[in-house]
Amino acid sequence: MEPKSGQRRRRRRAHTAEEAAATLRKAWCRLRLSARDPARVPPWDAVVLTAASPEQAALYNRQLARARSLGRFPASTAAIAVPDPDGARIGSGAATLHAVASLVRHLAAQASKEESVELLTEANGCSGDDAALAAAVSFMANKHVLLLHAGGDSKRVPWANPMGKAFLPLPYLAGDNPDGPVPLLFDHILAISSNARQAFKNQGGIFIMTGDVLPCFDASNLVLPDDAGCIVTVPTTLDVASNHGVVVASKDGIDQENYSLCLVDNLLQKPTVSELVEGQAILDDGRALLDTGIIAARGKAWRDLVTLAYSSSQSMIKELMTSKKELSLYEDLVAAWVPAKHEWLRNRALGKELIAALGSQRIFSFCSYDFTFLHFGTSAEVLDHLAGSYSGLVGRRHMSSLPETTACDIAATAIILSSKISAGVSIGEDSLVYDSSLCGRVRIGSQSIVVGVNIHDFQGHGSQIIRNSTCFTLPDRHCLWEVPLVNSVGRVLVYCGLHDNPKVTIERDGTFCGKPWRNVLGDLRIQDKDLWNSTNQAKCLWNARLFPVMSLHEMLNVGMWLMGSACDLDGKIASQWRKSQRVSLEELHRAIDYKQLCMDASKHQADLAADIAKACMNYGLLGRNLFQLCEEILQKDACLEVCKELLSFSPSHGDEYSAVIPQSRGYQVKMDLLRACGDLSTACMVEEKVWASIASETASAIKYGSKVLNRSHPFIEPSSHAVSSNNGNLHPRKAFVELPVRVDFVGGWSDTPPWSLERPGCVLNMAISLEGSLPVGAMIETTEDHIGVSIEDDADRNVYIDDLASISSPFKENDPFRLVKSALIVTGTLGHKILSKSGLKIRTWANVPRGSGLGTSSILAAAVVKGLFQVMEDDESDDNVARAVLVVEQIMGTGGGWQDQIGGLYPGIKCTQSFPGQPLRLQVVPLLASPQLVHELEQRLLVVFTGQVRLAHQVLQKVVTRYLRRDSILISSIKRLAELAKIGREALMNGEIDELGGIMLEAWRLHQELDPFCSNKFVDELFAFADPYCCGYKLVGAGGGGFALLLAKNLSCAKELRQALDESTSFDVKVYDWNIVMPRG
Repeated sequence: MEPKSGQRRRRRRAHTAEEAAATLRKAWCRLRLSARDPARVPPWDAVVLTAASPEQAALYNRQLARARSLGRFPASTAAIAVPDPDGARIGSGAATLHAVASLVRHLAAQASKEESVELLTEANGCSGDDAALAAAVSFMANKHVLLLHAGGDSKRVPWANPMGKAFLPLPYLAGDNPDGPVPLLFDHILAISSNARQAFKNQGGIFIMTGDVLPCFDASNLVLPDDAGCIVTVPTTLDVASNHGVVVASKDGIDQENYSLCLVDNLLQKPTVSELVEGQAILDDGRALLDTGIIAARGKAWRDLVTLAYSSSQSMIKELMTSKKELSLYEDLVAAWVPAKHEWLRNRALGKELIAALGSQRIFSFCSYDFTFLHFGTSAEVLDHLAGSYSGLVGRRHMSSLPETTACDIAATAIILSSKISAGVSIGEDSLVYDSSLCGRVRIGSQSIVVGVNIHDFQGHGSQIIRNSTCFTLPDRHCLWEVPLVNSVGRVLVYCGLHDNPKVTIERDGTFCGKPWRNVLGDLRIQDKDLWNSTNQAKCLWNARLFPVMSLHEMLNVGMWLMGSACDLDGKIASQWRKSQRVSLEELHRAIDYKQLCMDASKHQADLAADIAKACMNYGLLGRNLFQLCEEILQKDACLEVCKELLSFSPSHGDEYSAVIPQSRGYQVKMDLLRACGDLSTACMVEEKVWASIASETASAIKYGSKVLNRSHPFIEPSSHAVSSNNGNLHPRKAFVELPVRVDFVGGWSDTPPWSLERPGCVLNMAISLEGSLPVGAMIETTEDHIGVSIEDDADRNVYIDDLASISSPFKENDPFRLVKSALIVTGTLGHKILSKSGLKIRTWANVPRGSGLGTSSILAAAVVKGLFQVMEDDESDDNVARAVLVVEQIMGTGGGWQDQIGGLYPGIKCTQSFPGQPLRLQVVPLLASPQLVHELEQRLLVVFTGQVRLAHQVLQKVVTRYLRRDSILISSIKRLAELAKIGREALMNGEIDELGGIMLEAWRLHQELDPFCSNKFVDELFAFADPYCCGYKLVGAGGGGFALLLAKNLSCAKELRQALDESTSFDVKVYDWNIVMPRG
């Protein structure tokens, strides 16, 4: 890193949709990894939300429970919502201290026996309060906490009040998981923050964010200084800076291409241009550093914060409540870390206490030049982020029930989430409908928001107040939402204009439904006193008693009148409205029945999932993820009955869909439904049929399926057509086959059945020698001294089999000779005439470590198959052998794909594609590499054995199961791997080895998405060690251990990395000498 010597001019630009999608996908991958394998990818120790009231805290705790059930964080992560004391307004700084103190007490209460002993040990020698404080600080010192400020009443996004603004729907990347729940803003914030967790390394700390901002940046690049605070900043124009907090950073510090890290010299709040100039806040390029609201404290700064919170937060908050003052996080608390602010801070409430407690540490500015933040502060901003430059990220139809297009009018740009829309409904452009049921003649205008609304067909239902009305109409640019009230009072329908600011008064031209209040009062012929009780009360939308508690149909009619979309010529609506019980937005905020709200939403989503699952079973081809849908259905009380009904729809063999639905998929659906119904024993029996079906489908997809003479195998039909010719001469024969191993750059998993039987695949790999030799081989020869088969391997294990009928699958998993036995079956050798007059002696070897990931098992099978074909004088072409090995893998039960044998049989670098069909087609395209490319690749690519033993079979079963369930994230990941193989081929053809490194990195991330256990802590540390030297790295094969590929940035880095690994005492690895095995001639 280079010191700053005057700031370089940088142009921060907004992310494109593609860049934002890549950033979010990377963050989501890290979030899922931390939940699935927290030992390897550390999650937050605690996630804490601040809330404005106990009721809001209870809602947030339910939302946190939902997040945990969806795998957003593991069981080890504590998750709590902390309300401000007595619902008082104490400010974000005091709320932070109160939340930290509450978390300490919560974690201490949940502490294990071992942790409790540590607490007592730390307190030993202290007395009373000092002992408790010392224990608390020591206990929290190594904890990593995410704190999200989510309290408040969301006046500018009033429809989000019932759910909490942090939990509003944000369907970015929703299409990646179409059968999962709608992603929320909170989910995306969690994903982004999960990347920041690694910046804390071995020091505990806190990471503070706000609940209405999505910071779109790669937080894995975040650098946090030791024992200090840190505030994330971005350069911005002066017009923006003058309305927000500005950070004045030191001219000295660390300056990198994507960020700078400098001490904070000063803080300014909504400064004028002259104040920016005087405070030296303007950068060389004419911009200023904007405070993003993201604050971290690490090491000693974190310990100081815990000490202050645990020892003094209660007394400080009591003083604030008495004086009716607030303590700001961004103005007051952070200022304690900035010496230039101390004089100002001493004159603020509790300022001296903050300086005494925190002032010994400093705060840094981490300025990101690759940062976009999306603020969800108003309803209009929410729609802008859905319809603007990031619209390509939005899933517009998600977990919803929609009628045919000729029965309704729904704009293509409308966003329908977790909703049921019936015939006759119209929804305009760029509108958002969430968690709702709309039935009958309902018209939703353009750029409108509808949340939690349940409208039944109200034509002819009860007395029609509005004569001649045939439908309910929500005008353009309006918001409509419905909430239950406490004490079973009923439900209330609420509405306002998209751009209404509920805080703006009549005197300041406040609006309702987009019209000035004076116009509204005149048009509706109502008076101020109808809406506001006191003449001293500020008259605004927030406290206007507008919304009547009536029957739904009455509320709809009154609503149209209030919004101006219906007339009231005879005054009956106005009269009914005046007589009704009415509530304001302010009163509504305190009267929501949050428990009922959550129950209703859960039931609604379970019903939708059930309807989608039934449609999939009745009318579709089982293309949805029924396993995931059942998880949603199981949230409902009557879930078992629904799952049993779905089970009754399971396809049977011989029905109309059996020709188009693979048996393996049908059995997987049945198994998942049986598990959902609680019938685990039957599910286990069906699971065996799943794997047998995959093997059968693989055999059927290649030409060997009908040519095997072994009657005992359950999925192979006996035939009079043998693989080999039975007319060969019986003179002694001998075959000697040596093959290279393969290393794969990208595309693995797209070659594996059942994927390769149903979808195209593509793999980029190459054949290599190790330590100057071809490491895999087989020798097969006929013998005159016995009639039978003798098998010997390189571990000096041997077996003689004189009863050839005993060679029958399935084989035991611990049978060391099952590979050779399977090859004998598949090649038809057991039925060949050669074994009637002589015997066979088969010797195999593989001079590579066990569990290498170099495709050794499949390549050894290829060597044996090729040798057997040679002995039988049959077709030993590489294509023929590759197909045979695919069946060998299935008979063995390892279930591998075609890339390993292709990698070993065909020399050089090649890009191989497969095309599903009968038979499966393989197209091997050699890469015509120049001598310069070969030389550079051999010099820059390190082939390293990690010493970690891996078993591909265990990883494969998990991945195949997810595929059979139609897991959309897995499917999109494998599609991307196949696409990257083609991109990688082009990169190599053009000599772009650095680009290949980037492809390897993305492939490695995708492999971890497929299965988090494809890596481990040792491998992660190895890659972190190699990262400064490399442009790319990954494990070969399915991962989990074995060999790693480390692609150095240049020849010098390759030499330095090899030397560093040789000299390292932390990594007991071996760097192999290798060469590409090029085609002969």
